[in-house]
Amino acid sequence: MKKLCGALTGLFLPILAYAADPAASPVIASPGVGIGSNLGAGMSGQILQLVLGLVLVLGLIFLLAWALRRVQQASPRGAQAIELISSKALGPRDRLVLVQVGSEQILLGLSPGSITALHVLKEPVSSVAKTEQATPEFAQRLMELLGKDQKDKK
Repeated sequence: MKKLCGALTGLFLPILAYAADPAASPVIASPGVGIGSNLGAGMSGQILQLVLGLVLVLGLIFLLAWALRRVQQASPRGAQAIELISSKALGPRDRLVLVQVGSEQILLGLSPGSITALHVLKEPVSSVAKTEQATPEFAQRLMELLGKDQKDKK
């Protein structure tokens, strides 16, 4: 990460120095051209400088976002000790949550100001069997509803 910052500083330092001191850039006047045309040339130069600065800043933002994403992907995600098994809303801000920590399952009560352990389960609850049974019923009911909607449209 330090190498990346050093490389970016080396690349953008001359550009930033140029942007900080626009008086250092000479305004070249064409012979036989009046003062009014120099004013237009100076204005277009400033607009060009503004656009280049904007592109530079946006490029730097995207480069830093890309680097941050790469750094976050390097951390291991698969070895998590805590797993969320199930969650049930009791109200707009209160929930019951079943989490598994190692081989234990704990029922937690969550409210805006606190987390309370309500019960440690002696036997783990398997939620996989319940979801497998509910899925075909839901899919079948959805197909019935979709079939009715398509018949009504014809």
